[in-house]
Amino acid sequence: MLGDEKEKLRKSLREIKNLPTLPGIVAKLSKMAENPDTTTTQMGQLIGKDYVLAAKLLKLVNSAFYGFPQRISSLSNAIILLGFNVIKSLIISASIFEIMEDQDVELWQHSLGCAVVCNVLAKRLGVSDPEEVSTAGLIHDIGKVAIKMELPRQYAEINAIVKERQVARRVAEMEVLGVDHAEVGAWLAKKWNLPDKLVEPVAHHHEPDQAARAVKLAAAIVHFGDIMIRGLGYGHGEDVWVPTLNPHAWELLKLTPPILDEILDEVEEKLWDVRGFTLDIKAEMEAAASADRSAS
Repeated sequence: MLGDEKEKLRKSLREIKNLPTLPGIVAKLSKMAENPDTTTTQMGQLIGKDYVLAAKLLKLVNSAFYGFPQRISSLSNAIILLGFNVIKSLIISASIFEIMEDQDVELWQHSLGCAVVCNVLAKRLGVSDPEEVSTAGLIHDIGKVAIKMELPRQYAEINAIVKERQVARRVAEMEVLGVDHAEVGAWLAKKWNLPDKLVEPVAHHHEPDQAARAVKLAAAIVHFGDIMIRGLGYGHGEDVWVPTLNPHAWELLKLTPPILDEILDEVEEKLWDVRGFTLDIKAEMEAAASADRSAS
């Protein structure tokens, strides 16, 4: 009977209804990015048709996360500076940004911090598309948001188990749902038609050795980013336990103590800038909540 109940919960999560879909523009941009004849003007015109998305994109481009010295005021400039693939990753990020900041600022802060670590690590390791790995870091815990929005009662039960028994969130999720947030996140990423290069690191950010061979390094980077940012205490996302480091990921990353020190210095510098960005978000949310209370 218990198995039947868990299967119903898994089915509910696989058929997630409460989370919005990503804009159709992502699929169109993917095709445009693959076409060598696409111009920045054409891409800017396509993005510009969605005014809300364009505003979010410029907000993210101008955030401390990217740290450009001058303000970027036009989509064309953003595309020229960042490139097609980065813009595509940013649009995915901008869409998910809204979902996560509305639900849990602490989790958003953790996710943004993980993206910072992933970006630094991917560049250090010479990954060809570090922004894509950074996007994977940003969305790695999206399954937690899905559980919270789709199954609020079970989400509260999971929180209670974590708090009362002092266990890792994944343990509580498996006990209550029979599935963890990594797998739920992968279901959601597939539903959004995101590429396997994003789906796999989300699905296996706790067990990167199980990721497909082509994205094992990306999964290892996200895995390590999650651990490092938790160790730094930057945004806990209601999960205060630092995950165990996967030995296969450690072998793949080949990080030495001197390199780790350099990475940590760079990450901490970027986090100081990003912290201001997340505090601005928190202030906006608190102001909105206060306005709602006054109106009621």
